[in-house]
Amino acid sequence: MIPANSLIMATEMKKNNKIKVVSLFCGCGGTDLGLVGGFSYLDKWYPATRKIKIIHASDIDSKVVETYNLNFKHKARVVDVSNLSFPEGYADIVIGGFPCQAFSTVNPTKKPHHRENQLFWQMSRIIGEIRPRVFIAENVKGFYRLGGGKYFKLAKRSFEDKDYTVHDSLLNSSDFGVPQLRERLFLIGIHNSFDLSFEFPKPTHGPDSIKKLPKTCLRDAIENLFPADPKYYFSKKAVEGVKKAKPNMKRALAQNLNGQCLTITSHLAKVSLNSRDPVLLVDAERELYRRFTPREASRIQSFPDSFRFNGSERDAYRQIGNAVPPVVMWHLGRAILKQIF
Repeated sequence: MIPANSLIMATEMKKNNKIKVVSLFCGCGGTDLGLVGGFSYLDKWYPATRKIKIIHASDIDSKVVETYNLNFKHKARVVDVSNLSFPEGYADIVIGGFPCQAFSTVNPTKKPHHRENQLFWQMSRIIGEIRPRVFIAENVKGFYRLGGGKYFKLAKRSFEDKDYTVHDSLLNSSDFGVPQLRERLFLIGIHNSFDLSFEFPKPTHGPDSIKKLPKTCLRDAIENLFPADPKYYFSKKAVEGVKKAKPNMKRALAQNLNGQCLTITSHLAKVSLNSRDPVLLVDAERELYRRFTPREASRIQSFPDSFRFNGSERDAYRQIGNAVPPVVMWHLGRAILKQIF
């Protein structure tokens, strides 16, 4: 529970004209890094805004919280969202990518009908307590259409019932200078007392962008095609196996270095050539395939090279794959600051 003196703290922060943020399901910090800014990615600087102050960040996963705390001056807490409660007016923005495993198209065991998997209820509850000016919610593309749109409509209605007008859109990371074809659903809710509307940011890259900038290529995120460690390469046996696979199976999804990568997922540590995950074909003549290194995966997700991941490589892959690309969040955050504050 939030301490009783938090109302006093909130009053003091208002005097500093800070935009106060509560970050739920914070993960390793991709969303928060993008909102705060102040990082470099592929030789481009994404400026910070001194207006933003994250006053609470939490996640139930201790490993992601350890990573978060390696990278931010303010510290996240390990806590179950159901145990959180906040006073009204505690924050101006509530952000959260409520866990998506139950809605993901790559999860064959998903059980979205179980209420414990519908964590948007907890996010909605906290939004109702705080009554922020705006909230930002994120989830997988599959959440839109799962159950014929039932769960998306249920989540949207839960936010609307708290007196918010909700705007939704699918954003493709490649439209914002990220070398990945990652589509994610964003919900932006504005409290009805402010009588404001919202327009999602326009693409900065690609044919639909104003400046017609070319999209960032996967090649830009790959420093060395041939890492020294043999653990990243698939065996000859694995290659022969995929060549014998049935025609209807996914086969060695080798990525075009001059294009954009397919979605980076949370299970790259155990990727196989028969999986739906992207891989690299680094030598066609020798049929040499490999997986992405954790640093390459983090670059494809638009994390700066200075960002550190706690734990094993398996932990890093999971944290990276579950994150919101910081660059996408930077553009979305700037649109919100410009239009709503």
